[in-house]
Amino acid sequence: MEHAVSESDLMVVLVEPSVTQHKIIQGFFSDVGVADVTCFENGAEALESVRQVKPDLLMSALYLPDMTGTELVETIRADAELADLAFMLVSSETHFRYLNPVKQAGAIAILPKPFVLSDLKKAMTATIDYIDPLRIEELEIEMADVSVLVVDDSETSRNFIRRILEDMGGEDISQAEDGESAVLELNDKQFDLVVTDYNMPGMDGKDLTDYIRSESEQSTVPILMITSERDDHRLSVVQQLGVSALCDKPFDVTNIRKLIVKLLQAD
Repeated sequence: MEHAVSESDLMVVLVEPSVTQHKIIQGFFSDVGVADVTCFENGAEALESVRQVKPDLLMSALYLPDMTGTELVETIRADAELADLAFMLVSSETHFRYLNPVKQAGAIAILPKPFVLSDLKKAMTATIDYIDPLRIEELEIEMADVSVLVVDDSETSRNFIRRILEDMGGEDISQAEDGESAVLELNDKQFDLVVTDYNMPGMDGKDLTDYIRSESEQSTVPILMITSERDDHRLSVVQQLGVSALCDKPFDVTNIRKLIVKLLQAD
């Protein structure tokens, strides 16, 4: 089954202070078949534009004259009309401290600066997968009947994951902002899948996984951990505790849908 949307159909808003970078990035977009690219040098002008005409994708640099790309995506996610807008960051920044808030806000991709054409091609595929999700033919379970618990201390991240689940047909989706809240949900209701972050205040994803596997009455429920954690030792510990699958932030939307299907079919 093919997408109804292609690169040539996309409307993109680019926020980048450098006019030179405008031309370079527009050239890359042209190379992948995207012609409708509107450029702005600051966040305020971009916000005014996307509120008037919602694009398919908002791409931004991290450092803008009037705000950061992080503040820009957080503003978008807090706006009910724009909350599901696909967002992509382009930055030479590599520090976890600066990139993690963008990952938590549900970025489609974070591209390095400078990036190469293959980076943009992959990111555009992820964008199309997000705005025009393919129906997963092999799913034998009705997603409307699947009960999912999403656990993340970031509301924007929870909403982003919820959007993906709803695009798959999910209707029974509960949310918890941390491990302690998740335990209350688990004690009150049966779930078919738990999707959790790793780094959360109080009871984190590791402790929640340990609780589910060793103390909960739902010890066999599939657990999908979506996280920006990069410490291999910490990730190895949660795998040993019984996480069913691990997925990085930002994640490939198509891959995470397939992963969810795999976990549910194995349950």
